[in-house]
Amino acid sequence: MKKKTLIIAGIAVVVIALVGYKVISSSGKESTENAQLDASITPIRAIVQGYITDLKFTDNQVVKKGDTLLVIDQHDYKEKVIQAKAALESANAQLELAKSSEQSAGANANSSSLNSDVAKDNISAAQIKLSKAEKEFNRYQKMLSEGSATPQQFEVVKADYETAKIQFKMVEKQYKASSSQATAANTQAKGQQSQIALATALVKQKEAELALAETQLANTVVTAPFNGIVSKKTVENMQYLQVGSPICFVVDVEHVFVSANFKETQIEDMKAGDEVEIKVDAYSHSKITGRLESFGGATGAKFSLLPPDNATGNFVKITQRVPVKISIKDIPAELTGKLMPGLSAFVVVHTK
Repeated sequence: MKKKTLIIAGIAVVVIALVGYKVISSSGKESTENAQLDASITPIRAIVQGYITDLKFTDNQVVKKGDTLLVIDQHDYKEKVIQAKAALESANAQLELAKSSEQSAGANANSSSLNSDVAKDNISAAQIKLSKAEKEFNRYQKMLSEGSATPQQFEVVKADYETAKIQFKMVEKQYKASSSQATAANTQAKGQQSQIALATALVKQKEAELALAETQLANTVVTAPFNGIVSKKTVENMQYLQVGSPICFVVDVEHVFVSANFKETQIEDMKAGDEVEIKVDAYSHSKITGRLESFGGATGAKFSLLPPDNATGNFVKITQRVPVKISIKDIPAELTGKLMPGLSAFVVVHTK
């Protein structure tokens, strides 16, 4: 009996010691095995259509940023660039012609305006001459009736008067004609200015068309957006691609991080910047360090296809999981290039 009591007491002491050790060792730490490696996985799609003329990658190939993955038949796109350049040159020539015509029309308008001003001045001179001739005519007509002038003298003055009237009417007609010409010339000059605006707009349109053609030609060469591994290759040489056709995925293995999901009861003391120990199941003997970078904007359940609605009558309280992003600080040399998205991990966050 005494021996039994001692055994039971010994077991109790060991259990208490283990529980105490676990409590002390876990103090200031939060851990979860609901975690996995993650990274940017970018789908590569065709931006232009055409046949693949040069396929330069294989599945699971390591690529560098800017490496050519494939080339789409460029013949039609090069022709479009040539056509767009020719159209732009034609538009520029039309613009220069419009500018030249505007200068000519402007000079003609100025000349017509000067002619109109001269004709207007001539009217004033003819008016003065007519007024003087009219006074002489009236004076000699009175003198003829009084016998102070001869009929021959009166006839000369009368002829001068009639000539002055004819000259005045002629100058008036010249002024009207030159004024009409000036108005027409000014209208033409304004029309040429409109032609310049139209030609300028056409040049801008052709420049945009050339830029689009050059962009489409450049898009016939599909390149890697960053350093990584090409996976899920879905194309073959001489395959015809439509705009948006899937080509492959590029995985950014150089910037791997950890996506962990902690229980809502664990995050009270966790904060951005906390040190994190990471252990990847595939490489359990290698330790990786990281830092807690950020918390998700909502629990994982809220991002599900059918999020729970606690407003319904059948409410059951379930501990929610909060997504946490953990950046990796140091990757051991033996794991370089081996960490890939999807690998399971175990993480310990040091909250103190």
